[in-house]
Amino acid sequence: MADPIDPLAILRARGVGALAEKMQIEFLEFTIERSVARMPVEGNTQPAMLVHGGAYVVLAETLGSMAANLYAGPGRLAVGIEINASHSHSATVGWVTGVCTPVHLGRTLTTHDIALTNDEGTRCSTVRITNYIKDLHR
Repeated sequence: MADPIDPLAILRARGVGALAEKMQIEFLEFTIERSVARMPVEGNTQPAMLVHGGAYVVLAETLGSMAANLYAGPGRLAVGIEINASHSHSATVGWVTGVCTPVHLGRTLTTHDIALTNDEGTRCSTVRITNYIKDLHR
């Protein structure tokens, strides 16, 4: 019997991309059902020393796109086609953690919700992303 696939090992081998690396995004969990990652507040702020709204979106899109690609499987590629974000609180120190869960996992479309919280557990942003899954051979 073959060894089970370790999604975190696949992620470590593939990497998260140059932008996510610059933002110091770290994956803590990585499965089709739930993915969790975090990024430091420091280095991802706007001039007012709050996490930049775009940084929340980068963390969320990294989570949602990577989860969609894990679901898509070998020979297929998931690409983002729509994203929206509602920012409701600010993080000023520590880490922002994102929890990504699927809303819809279809043959060609996935939709994920991502809840982003600060170290106190206060929700800072809610993001929804839709990815289109296509075959790499076309």
